[in-house]
Parts: sequence; C-alpha cells; structure tokens
Amino acid sequence: PQHGAEPPAPLGSPTPSPPRHTWAGKHTFLLSCLGYCVGLGNVWRFPYLCYRNGGGVFLIPYFLMLLLVGLPLFLMELSLGQYGAAGPITVWKCCPILQGIGVGMLVVSSLVSIYYNVIIAWAFYYLGSSFQSPLPWSCDAPRNAELCQNTSGSTTHASASEAFWNEQVLGVTHSSGLEDPGPVQWRLALCLLAAWVVVFLCMLGGIRSSGKVVYVTATFPYLILLILLIHGATLPGSLDGVRFYLASDWSKLMSAQVWSDAASQIFYSLGIGFGGLLSMASYNKLDNNVIRDTLLITVGNCCTSFFAGFAVFSVLGHMALKKNVPVGSVADSGPGLAFVAYPEALSLLPGSPFWSILFFLMLFMLGVDTLFGNIEAITTAIVDEFPALREWRRKTTLLGVLCFSFFLLGLLLVTQGGIFWFTLVDTYSTGFGLIIITLLMCVGIDFCYGIERFCQDIVTMICRCPPWYGRMLCFFKVCWVFFTPCLLLFTLIYTFLEMYSVPLHYGTYEFPAWGTSLGVCMGVLSCVHVPMWAAAAVCSQTGTLRDRFHKATQPLRSWGAGTASTRTEDIIEVPFTITLTGSD
Repeated sequence: PQHGAEPPAPLGSPTPSPPRHTWAGKHTFLLSCLGYCVGLGNVWRFPYLCYRNGGGVFLIPYFLMLLLVGLPLFLMELSLGQYGAAGPITVWKCCPILQGIGVGMLVVSSLVSIYYNVIIAWAFYYLGSSFQSPLPWSCDAPRNAELCQNTSGSTTHASASEAFWNEQVLGVTHSSGLEDPGPVQWRLALCLLAAWVVVFLCMLGGIRSSGKVVYVTATFPYLILLILLIHGATLPGSLDGVRFYLASDWSKLMSAQVWSDAASQIFYSLGIGFGGLLSMASYNKLDNNVIRDTLLITVGNCCTSFFAGFAVFSVLGHMALKKNVPVGSVADSGPGLAFVAYPEALSLLPGSPFWSILFFLMLFMLGVDTLFGNIEAITTAIVDEFPALREWRRKTTLLGVLCFSFFLLGLLLVTQGGIFWFTLVDTYSTGFGLIIITLLMCVGIDFCYGIERFCQDIVTMICRCPPWYGRMLCFFKVCWVFFTPCLLLFTLIYTFLEMYSVPLHYGTYEFPAWGTSLGVCMGVLSCVHVPMWAAAAVCSQTGTLRDRFHKATQPLRSWGAGTASTRTEDIIEVPFTITLTGSD
C-alpha cells in the first residue's frame, strides 16, 4: 500500500464504535469520587447519629467499621472497575455467574436517582425562596406572625419553619397517606424539571464535562461549611451545641444499635454497591494507584462528616439558646434537619437570607455530585453492553430519555402525599437489597473469581509501590475473606430484625401493611436478579452440572486490562510501507 493510505474497510463490516474516554487527570477522578461519596447524608445524618449514639464514643465503632468494612469494599469496587475497564454489568466477564450483581446495582441506582433528585428539587425551592427578606419560614414574615405568637415558648405546636415545609412546600396537610397522593405540587414539579435539566447539561459530554463541573461542585461545599462553622462558632450558645454533639456516653458501646448505625453510615456514605464507584474507576488508566485513591477518598469522606457536625450543631446550639429549650429538642436528621430545623436556625441570624442562600446552594451541590455518579453508573452499564451507543448523538439521546423518564417517575414524589412515597422509596430502595448485593459481590470475588487472582490483579495495576503496600494488601485480603462478610451479615440480620419489629413512620403517620409489602418488593427487585442471571449463566454452558458451574465461574477471554476492546487507547495506528524482495 501507498504511504499514508488507509486500507479499504471490508464490505458489510460494522462501523467501529468510538473508544471509551479516560479521565482528563488524576485530580478529576479524585474530585468526582469525593463529590459522589460526600453527599447529603454527611450533613443531615452523621451528626444526628453521633449525638444519638453516645457522642464522641460513636467515633470508635464508626472508624472500626471504616477500617473493616468501608476501606475493603471501596478498594474492591474501584479495583474491579479499573482492571476490567467496564461498567457494572460488563465487568462481570470476570465471573459470568455473578452478572446479576451488576444488574442489581443498575436497579438500585435507578431507584435512588428517582428520589434523590426530589431532594435537589426541594433545595432548589428553598434556594429560590431565600432571595426574600424576611425569609418566608421565619417569624418575621407577616403570614407567620400569628403562628409564632401562639407557639411562643411551646415545643408541642408546629413552628413557622414546620408550617412552611408541610403546607407550602409539600402540601402534605392535604393528604391522608400513601393511598391519597393528591395533585402534583406544580412549583416542586418545575424545580424537579430544572434539577434534571441541570444534570442532563452537566453530563452531556460524559466524564469530560462532569469532570470539569466537579471542580466547583466538589470543592465549593467545603468552603461553605467552613464559612458556616466560623460564623457559628461566634454565636452565643454554640459551645452548648458542640458539647451536646460530642458528649460521651460509654455505655452506648454495649448496644448493637450503635454498631449497626456505624456500619450503615459507612456503607451508605461511601456509595458502595450502587455501581457509581465501579463505573468511574473504569475510566482510569490501568496503572492508576487504586490503594492511594481509596485511602484519600474514604478518609476525606469520613472527616467531612465529622467536620460537618460542628457546623450543624454550633448553629443549632444558638437556636436552642434563643428559644430557651434543650439542644436535643431542636436536633433532627434527614429532611427534618435540612428543611426544618436548620433553616429555622438560619432565620434567627442577622443577614439570614445570605446564610440561607449559602446553605441551600451547598445542599444543591452535594446532591448533584452524588447524582452524577448514579447516572454515570446507569449510562456506563448500558453503553458498555451496547457499544454502538457511544456515538455522541446516540449517547445524548440515551441520557435525555433517562433523565426525562426519571422526571416522570419522580412526579409521584412531588404530589401532596409525595413525602410518604419518598419515605417508602428511601427506606427500602437502599435497604436489605443493597446489603445483599454487596455481600454477594464480596463473597463472589472471594470464592468464585478467587481472592488470590484478585489480589494479583491489584498488584499488576500498581506494580511500582512501596513495600508497605504489600502488607496492607494482606490486611485487605483478611478483611475480604472474613471480617467484611461477617460484618455485612450482621448488618443485614439487624436490618431485617428492625424492619419487622419497628413499623415505618413519617411523623405520626404509620405506613399500612400493603405499603410495607410494596417496599419489601422494591428491595427484592434489586437482588432477585442475582439468582436469575446465575441460573442463566449455568444453563448456557455445556456438560454436567458441575462442569457448567465451573465454566460459569471462569473469566471470559475478553476479560482483563489488556484486551483490545477495553483499552483501545493503547493501540496506535501509523502509516507504513512494505518492500518485497525476490526471495520473499
């Protein structure tokens, strides 16, 4: 062939799909993972769990669970994605019998994406309302004057902040429960639409566009937390709030509830089992130091939770002093903290609209970062199974269809009774089903793929490493084989016991039996795929049952970091000439 000429493509050959992208740099991946892990739970759940479970004593089980559950599972998911260079479903070419785990991750990420963006819509609503002075949920607002006068010094009646949340934002006062959702709150529906448009635009270019956005969304919340902490420390009563946050009760260590809460918080705050970590790691280069990244991200996430507690309780301590009530009566978790207690505390500060804007802007960024990871897990899983969708127009269409579908499904959660459905989906979509998926992932890698082979894959990726990395890998091996599965099993059993002994509530409303059954079906939906796909993998093989099972646990030929289909960026095409001699 002539120099520089391309050989003609064979007739009927398919058009090659575009290659997978990689992260623009190591910092982009680290910020994306940190933004994904540091979410709303770090601000509205950890501080509450800390004070409820013995204050500073809670840090002992918390960091033990980080060491024995969080770090090993985080490293396992990152390593699996990076070595396989594939999404949550395709990556199980390493062990086809476990492919149902990836499908389960896809289901969990989809359910979480539907309700998580509703939280962002609430933050949008409050952010827009914060540009008013006085704030519409403060006692200075004319519409709340009578309410605040009647409830002055009372803790049994609804505050102005509660009334704004329940009546104006949710409209829940017009609904009797799950069976009575009522009409859609159109203001919230518009906020939900705006939230999905933001997610769509930020992810339009895949990891290249979302990777640029995280430089703002992953770092700005830290600046806001620092500002809130510094200002909160100057307020009267702030020390009472911090003292309440860290007051130690050593007797709590004897309670199984404390250890279960610590394991659950580590498990959910790190984003393990959703497929987001696996998908983001799949865009890394093969030689990326996955152990270093694991240590940086997990420790950074847990320190953020602890740091956020000071910013929250310093302001709540000031509010308790102003209302002349104990700090415990104003402390709350979940939406009750983010949209009732803390906004009320901010409304008592001088220049309250400014502090409110900062706080809800922080909530918006924390939520969007986590949602990026969930949507990335879904799109990566689909595109890796159907590589033709990597073409920009097709991938854009896929992203648009996903976002619009999730918006339509989320409309149920912004009706007048939407908060009841939100609580149901929130409780069961990330409940026992997610723990089962993660437990099976850990056990499957240990005994089906092979723990020695998995450790060798990690050594292959980080061949240039100090000697202490080898000792650390031995520690992780012990955790993967024994400690992590046992603690996951303990958490799963405790979750089942709590689920059947404590009925689900939202305020004074107790969920009916059919609602609880629906929630259990939602949890089963995420893990039922594992035995189904395992059976399909075994049936697709030949030979005796034992032979079929053995073949279904062996990696496919296309598995690994050196395959042309997964590491296309390593193939360099150059023009060439060939000179033939007579002897040739």
